[in-house]
Amino acid sequence: MEISRTTMKRIMVLIAFAALLLIGLQRMDAVMGTAGFIWGVLSPLFAGAALAFILNVPMSFLERKLFPKRAVGKGKKGAPPALARGISLLLTFVLLVVLLLLLVLVIVPQLAESVASLGTAVSDAAMRAIVWAEKQFAAYPEITARLETLSIDWEGLAKTLWDFLTTGVGSVVTSTISVTRQVAGAVSAGFISFIFAIYLLLQKEKLGLQCRKALYALLPEKAADETIRVCSMSHRVFSSFITGQCVEAVILGFMFFAAMTILRMPYALLVGCLIAVTALIPIVGAFIGCIVGAFLLLMTSPVQALAFVVLFLVLQQVEGNLIYPHVVGSSVGLPSIWVLAAVSIGGSLMGIVGMLVFIPLTAVLYALFREFVYGRLKKKGIRVK
Repeated sequence: MEISRTTMKRIMVLIAFAALLLIGLQRMDAVMGTAGFIWGVLSPLFAGAALAFILNVPMSFLERKLFPKRAVGKGKKGAPPALARGISLLLTFVLLVVLLLLLVLVIVPQLAESVASLGTAVSDAAMRAIVWAEKQFAAYPEITARLETLSIDWEGLAKTLWDFLTTGVGSVVTSTISVTRQVAGAVSAGFISFIFAIYLLLQKEKLGLQCRKALYALLPEKAADETIRVCSMSHRVFSSFITGQCVEAVILGFMFFAAMTILRMPYALLVGCLIAVTALIPIVGAFIGCIVGAFLLLMTSPVQALAFVVLFLVLQQVEGNLIYPHVVGSSVGLPSIWVLAAVSIGGSLMGIVGMLVFIPLTAVLYALFREFVYGRLKKKGIRVK
């Protein structure tokens, strides 16, 4: 039986792949080290791409509203496309900075006041503990007698303290230098990511055209069409998820602010903003805001803190069963049960990042699998009721 040249090439590629896979499994430590090195080099670019993807949502919205297609052109009648894109991107950054400043101006003063009240509460609690201890020593003299019989090796304690000071100073200096290097590296990587995100946003059409050309050059036309279709679906689903997540966070924060204002609870604006920010983390983010809010109210009144926890449980049921599955689930085209499943699986595998990624990823897989199932049923001529 004669083997064609194409079949021979495929067999050779398969053999080469199997050989590389076997070598990789045998030298897994070297493979993981190389992968870690490559990830360390490329991580600022991936972070910049993620930042560009997030900022593209408000930038595209502003560009559509401020510069519709009929108002953008290369002639005299419309604004140049580069100018429209630059203005939209600048307004996006301005709105982001204004939002962050508002959050800081609202949260920081009340947080400082809460910390001050916490210090006062701790001091009062310490004084009460001292008074209680004095009363116990006076009521039970055997406690004092028992303490007097305890022998403490003061020389050993002094030697231990001296050893810690002599060896710990060097460790502190080394740790400080290491932390400084890490901070400098993080700042440098953040700057690179920021610049890379700007380039991506300003030239996204050109980069998209280049990627499409590369796909059609490297893949068969049908495979390239399918890849572009899946990528377009993924982009649409991820963008809708970001929008829905932000809308859900704003709704939940406003619900807490309104309910706490009606019930005359303190820190209504602060807690509302905190919950709105933490609610960007799917499902479990609001619980973080609840812990912080209950802690702040505990400094004022334990009864109000308990009432806040009850309020949170009620609003969380409304948010978890009505708002989140419908707002976020409908925005990504994913049924409510699969939203909860995606959050559970993503959180177990990758933590908070997994929660943010797995919902739109599950939506894409769900849409592709649904298309596959309906296509197979149509091909077989079966109608399931």
